[in-house]
Amino acid sequence: MSVLTLRIGLSIAIGICTTNMAAAQSLGSNYKTAVGFKFYPTAVTVKHFVKPNAAIEGLGYFWENGFRLTGLYEWHGNIKNAPGLKWYAGGGAHLDAWDNNYKKNNDGGIGVGLDGVLGLDYKFKGAPINLSLDWQPSVTFIGDNYRNANWGGIAIRFAF
Repeated sequence: MSVLTLRIGLSIAIGICTTNMAAAQSLGSNYKTAVGFKFYPTAVTVKHFVKPNAAIEGLGYFWENGFRLTGLYEWHGNIKNAPGLKWYAGGGAHLDAWDNNYKKNNDGGIGVGLDGVLGLDYKFKGAPINLSLDWQPSVTFIGDNYRNANWGGIAIRFAF
């Protein structure tokens, strides 16, 4: 048996074990990482647990005249007698950019601000699906001054 054949066989075995462990984790009521979409407004979302009770979430909102990138740190807590359901709260920051079509009296710009988040997170046992419902108020104070209390929404993610 050549060294190359041994390396290929070992790589395949490690890959199969890793895939099986990831699949088993994604089918339980907890998850490590999830990727998907959040609706209202529509965003790409990635959530990753850095501790059993804490996650970071990145959101990318894109629209015709600009984009918004948001990073959040979220503390999670279990809800008694509800496996897979957790509450979460946290905060973070965002960066906005828009062109001159977005605001008529403006040549485009960049905004920076702070965000809060409060919500519920549910991981379906037996399926790699995660849902969340949250409220995400924000305030922008650099580049533009405004508050927005009606952001938030429903996210659906693939968990692994």
